[in-house]
Amino acid sequence: MSATGSPVAEGDGPVRGAVRPSGLLDVLGVASVVLDAEGKIVLWSPQAEELFGYSAREALGQFAARIMVHEQYLDLVVKLFADVMVTGEGWAGAFPIRRKDGSTRLVEFRNMRLLDDRGDVYALGLAADQNTVRGLERDVALSTRMISQSPIGLAVLDTDLRYVTVNPELERLNGVPAEEHIGRTMGEVLPQIDVEGVEAAARGVLETGRPLVDQHTLGRTPADPDEDHAWSVSLYRLEDAVGTVLGVAVSVVDITEQHRAAVAAEAARRRLAVIADASARIGTTLELDRTARELAEVAVPELADIAAVDLLDAVMEGRRSILGPTEPAVIRALAVQADHPSEALSAADPPGQVARYGADRLVTECVRTGQPVMVAEVAEADLPRIARSPEAAGQLARAGVHSYLAVPLIARGEVLGALDLKRTRNPLPFSEDDLLLARELASRAAVQIDNARWYQNARDTALTLQRSLLPSHPPVTGGLEVASRYQPAGATAEVGGDWFDVIPLDGRKTALVVGDVMGSGINAAATMGRLRTATNTLASLDLEPARLLEHLDRITQDLEDSIATCVYAVHDPHQRQCRIANAGHLPPVRLRSGRKPELLDLPTGAPLGVGGVAFSTTTVDLEPGDRLVFYTDGLVETRQHPLDERLDALLDLLDGPDRPLEEVCDLLLRTLHQPDNSDDVALLIARAQTPG
Repeated sequence: MSATGSPVAEGDGPVRGAVRPSGLLDVLGVASVVLDAEGKIVLWSPQAEELFGYSAREALGQFAARIMVHEQYLDLVVKLFADVMVTGEGWAGAFPIRRKDGSTRLVEFRNMRLLDDRGDVYALGLAADQNTVRGLERDVALSTRMISQSPIGLAVLDTDLRYVTVNPELERLNGVPAEEHIGRTMGEVLPQIDVEGVEAAARGVLETGRPLVDQHTLGRTPADPDEDHAWSVSLYRLEDAVGTVLGVAVSVVDITEQHRAAVAAEAARRRLAVIADASARIGTTLELDRTARELAEVAVPELADIAAVDLLDAVMEGRRSILGPTEPAVIRALAVQADHPSEALSAADPPGQVARYGADRLVTECVRTGQPVMVAEVAEADLPRIARSPEAAGQLARAGVHSYLAVPLIARGEVLGALDLKRTRNPLPFSEDDLLLARELASRAAVQIDNARWYQNARDTALTLQRSLLPSHPPVTGGLEVASRYQPAGATAEVGGDWFDVIPLDGRKTALVVGDVMGSGINAAATMGRLRTATNTLASLDLEPARLLEHLDRITQDLEDSIATCVYAVHDPHQRQCRIANAGHLPPVRLRSGRKPELLDLPTGAPLGVGGVAFSTTTVDLEPGDRLVFYTDGLVETRQHPLDERLDALLDLLDGPDRPLEEVCDLLLRTLHQPDNSDDVALLIARAQTPG
């Protein structure tokens, strides 16, 4: 800027308004001295006072050679002065000067002739300490060399964030020549990079002066337009010696390999986390449907937007399924999971439904070959091979399914079914890493599903046996109205050996039996069947209840490792009595009109199979309308509550208006037997009738 503050031009750019002066000359401390034609000092700057040690009062009017030049260089300086004054050619060089304090200093000079408006001639000398000049030259040379040869991309942006200069490495990284950078913004040079964040950060650095180090950005440049790259960008504010903000220095390092390694490491960490989650969540029970649902829940949304777990119907029935090249797959859906409402859910088979998939379907190919099937980018022509029907294919298209993966569920060398995965919201197609993760999940879950399948098959077999061994009886027999229930344990528990029986005897008498074989599974059910058969045979002999239990005890001892509890009662409608014997079982409840329900006070006795313990018979009154409630421990025992508390709850439920017996059975089971109870229940209720 001129002394009057007029606008100045900066380089080849447009003329701009007034700017603050640079501090470079202040760093150099350039001294100005003007001599007349005789060599006398006529002008003496403050910098000259600093450099030579003489004040302006002391220097003005003096011959410059006498106070500025060392004696040994006096003749040389006089000659140089004469040459400048006569020829008008400037001279530059360095020689020692003599300071007022007698010391010497090496000074850089620039001398030139001046002519004023009257034709008088003067000499202008510009001088600076050579050490300062050399230091600045070294700094500039070092900076220039480092910038030009740096393996880091470097640039300077002005205060409008336009390129002022770039080094060769940044030219290479960007794939744009240096001259095409100058005067343009980052967004104009690199349109395929989201530079908004970088430019916002650069404005913050300009405003605050705080550098920003290692900000990452992603995108593509003309240097490699087909591949994404990652860069580490650092920003620093540039200021001159007097604090004028010049712009922003930018350093750029290509960290694509590190970024890819970090992405791969994060993907591996994510896979491990999903696998760990799967290990904790899949197979928490031996319930087949729940295990399948747990697998689907782990897969969504980490791996897919929609997941389905399907098993071959033959496998569900316990048969091995081997599909030929043209055979369809008959599949039973076990679980479907989505992380958002989608029309693709309507295209999936509802859990429990059996569907037939043609031989050309991808899921059929998966379960036939035992190999994954992946369609990374689903085209319209692929949908009919993914969906069950044309209608379902249309629903998948409208839902935006763009990537598909089916992974076989294989356990113990047998293909059980498939884990079916689709992406709608997640914009990325399934990758090889996703396939690796899906296979690992399917491999772990398949073993749990197979365990649940075999357990459920064994449980169904035991339950079928159990139900086949239980009696069917008329609602009224002899002098009793009777209702009964058998309810198996929760789906994750084995079938037990609980049983009941209603045995008509001579003279309109009726034997009532409720028992519980300790243990579970098929063995317990078989033991229960043998004890029930023995009880029926012994009951026909019209034995006293205690005597009958003694025979059952000996029979049970002959059954290896078998112990059972049992209550045996014989009702005589003519005597209006019931004779009861107990073998380690919970006591029956008697309900009488106008009285509180009561637990019968019976000698407990020892369980059947213990041996050596006598049984006793107790006679209780049973008037017409009175009721007896027999039950096994699965109705009242829980791990969370004391038995006395649960028996009180049973009595409270029975204390109320007289209800139909069937309704009472449902009430007790609904209220007391929890769905996840690990024990089964046998329940028998009898109401005494008026003798006919």
